[in-house]
Amino acid sequence: MGEDKGVNVGTDQTNTQLMQSLQRALDQELRAVVLYRMLGDRQPDGKRRDLFYKLADSEQRHADKFSERIIALGGTPSHRNSKPRLMDRSITRILSTETMLRRMEMEEERNITDYSSQSAIASDAESVGLFQQVESEEKAHAKVIKGLFSPNSAQARLDTLMRREKWHVSTGSWIGDAIYGVNDGLGAVFGIVSGVAGYTGGGHAVVVAGVFGMLASALSMGSGAYLATKSEREIYEAEIGRERREIEDDPEHEREELELIYQLKGFSADESARMAQKISEQPEQFLQTMAHEELGLAQKSFPNPFLAAGSSSLSTAIGALVPVIPFFFTSGMRAIIISAIVSTAAHFAVGAAKSIVTNRSWWASGAEMTGVGLLEAGITFGLGVAFGSH
Repeated sequence: MGEDKGVNVGTDQTNTQLMQSLQRALDQELRAVVLYRMLGDRQPDGKRRDLFYKLADSEQRHADKFSERIIALGGTPSHRNSKPRLMDRSITRILSTETMLRRMEMEEERNITDYSSQSAIASDAESVGLFQQVESEEKAHAKVIKGLFSPNSAQARLDTLMRREKWHVSTGSWIGDAIYGVNDGLGAVFGIVSGVAGYTGGGHAVVVAGVFGMLASALSMGSGAYLATKSEREIYEAEIGRERREIEDDPEHEREELELIYQLKGFSADESARMAQKISEQPEQFLQTMAHEELGLAQKSFPNPFLAAGSSSLSTAIGALVPVIPFFFTSGMRAIIISAIVSTAAHFAVGAAKSIVTNRSWWASGAEMTGVGLLEAGITFGLGVAFGSH
């Protein structure tokens, strides 16, 4: 066995397992080299083509390191994956570049998991260090791949624009939550009131059912909104923490990622390098920039959980109260008819209000919601009458 400083391989079985792990890693890296190069060959845009070739070169360096490690441990590396396979050629011709990128992202994630587990059980310091180093660089590749397809998708562009326009992420979100709350409360309690009215003929039980339905809907919507917005912030903080650790552990790789992101936005390699270098000189700004550009996170885009809970609860209660109001002043068929008229008008008004955030025709949106509300009320009222007759 070749001499190798710091090696403590142990038993033959352990050595065999380590060799198999290193060979498997070599196979994965060589296949990635082939796929990235084939993807690069398909790109009409020179910048994207160069990025794919750069990823291929990085994977080749990983493969070389694994190959060297196998030799250092006295083994003979196999390079069976260094040539394109027929299946790979077919896949890259049939599938779109974005689909292939998603497949490559999954491959990178699998490699990260595999290298992480191998570094935990490897029998010598050199191999552990190699697996950890490559794992870190594979994480960087996975992020770069996301950048390669995400900035060019219509949805991602829309998300980016929405994040940059404060009205959409603050006022727009608040209005949307309020309208959704009114919609939910009105729809749910209109159905309850219709069903109970059909069952009882419009008696006092409608008020009781409507009021408790209103409370349940308001509390449910409020707690749901609170937990959802709080979870978003917690996820944001966790992602920021992970990004901070990555910058501290390997700032050069993070800076290189930022360069690639700016290149994807249309800047030249020199411009991207200068901007990334300038930003990386300010640690907190570097962190926030990476969080925004790489993960799409911006702290200001998160609504206040208490505001979200309050607006959702209040709007749901308001919407839920509408079908019940007539039963406070009258009863029987008269109350049922008034409730149906008022609730139908409210459905149309809420549907029309949705056009504020959806940009649809107010008439079409209102008519759609009215139709849904009438259908729901008709079904529950009919079932109530049917059960009441028995």
